[in-house]
Amino acid sequence: MTQPLAASPAPSLTVAVGISGASGACYGLKAILHLLARGDVVVHLVVSPSGWLTLDTECGLGKEQFKEKFLPFETQQTLVLHNAKAVGACIASGSYPLHGMLLAPCSMRTLAAVAQGFSDNLITRAADVCLKERRPLVLLPRETPLNLAHLRNMQSVTEMGGIIMPPVPAFYHKPSSVDELVEHTVLHAIELLRLPPREKPTNGINGTVPQAPQQRPMWVGLHNRGAGSL
Repeated sequence: MTQPLAASPAPSLTVAVGISGASGACYGLKAILHLLARGDVVVHLVVSPSGWLTLDTECGLGKEQFKEKFLPFETQQTLVLHNAKAVGACIASGSYPLHGMLLAPCSMRTLAAVAQGFSDNLITRAADVCLKERRPLVLLPRETPLNLAHLRNMQSVTEMGGIIMPPVPAFYHKPSSVDELVEHTVLHAIELLRLPPREKPTNGINGTVPQAPQQRPMWVGLHNRGAGSL
């Protein structure tokens, strides 16, 4: 008797991504694409009203354009888009099995709310849940220069177990485009979520997810380049 073909395994990990109103919406967008490319992650996305404005201004993706682009993933339920006001959503509860959360970019307003436990929207509430449940929380604060309030809020989040990762570009891998700079930072941020390794990443649906390396280039050291190159 012929055995039926086995169904593809359902995604086993859940990760939240928050996009707030700071400049750098491309970091959040790139993170979503890479997480979906793994094939084993359900992404719970929350975008603040200012985040939608930044996505539209910087990436040409208003709310409707975004939904149209990512409709295949929503249909497959590998991307769940939440309203920022929906503080009763699943990721607002510590009983929901969320692996971790990435705030990219993280505005100074959102940073302050997380630092003070002010859970007034779904982004800050989900972040607060990650802290209280001791789950990975990675923030990409996008602001410069920093005042004392910013620095103290970063210290508070760090003391509570969060990871502050300003999206400072690296150049040792000789990036040839802004996209490569963004990609390197995003891959580092995803590493900090401590997701289990994925042996065979998928390519998304109809080319929606770009063909991109799943591991950031590493520093090879000056000893491999020779003193004469300095």
